[in-house]
Amino acid sequence: MVVNGREVQNRILQLERYYSADELRRASNYLNMEFRGKELSAVREHLLAQLKETREHLNEMMLDAIHLAQQVVNEFCTLNRGTAQDRGETRIGNDNWVMAYVHIAHDCVIGDNTILANGATLAGHVIVGDWAILGGFTKVHQFCHIGAHSFCGMDTGLNQDLPPYVTASGMPAKPVGINSEGLKRRNFSAEQILNIKRAYRTIYRSGLRLQEACTELQAMAADNPEVRLFLDFIEKSDRGIIR
Repeated sequence: MVVNGREVQNRILQLERYYSADELRRASNYLNMEFRGKELSAVREHLLAQLKETREHLNEMMLDAIHLAQQVVNEFCTLNRGTAQDRGETRIGNDNWVMAYVHIAHDCVIGDNTILANGATLAGHVIVGDWAILGGFTKVHQFCHIGAHSFCGMDTGLNQDLPPYVTASGMPAKPVGINSEGLKRRNFSAEQILNIKRAYRTIYRSGLRLQEACTELQAMAADNPEVRLFLDFIEKSDRGIIR
């Protein structure tokens, strides 16, 4: 989990302040009690080990603070720690925009360059791909995966996986096309966007069963990485994709 930057700053400032006479007296008493009868070399090794441990801890806190500075996290957000039942951490990538009142539950993984608009709520174990955008008050069921470059309209309810590039809306969520505008802004070529549209139509508009549609896309995916990302996501989905 990220660490509050102000806490890091306060702890570092405490290391540089002057110590009062009372604090020095208590430190002296501690040393006398802790190391009475021990050789000076043993005392030195013990204190150096403690110092190294403290420095390592501070280094970790500084890295967390730097990471936090790369996020934009607005008011009244809640970010929960990971649990022993899953990955043991809640991971947030770089350059994300987390707007007010967003909730990110335990063991979630957020990629890079995402936008979670006001009131978006992620249950536990959710994975959000790079560049995904969740509109205001989007609700995501636990264990759902949200693909890269996807888009959720306001007040969308996801109870299954959302493939890359797909735009979803409604409660429960339904696919309504691909995120063409977002792909243009991220410098996808016209040919790449056309390939993604064809792949989308094959999955959602061809009338084929999902397995048949995936088989149909294999040849296109072999030569087009953007289609391979789309197809791999669908084939690896545990909860099934929105339809």
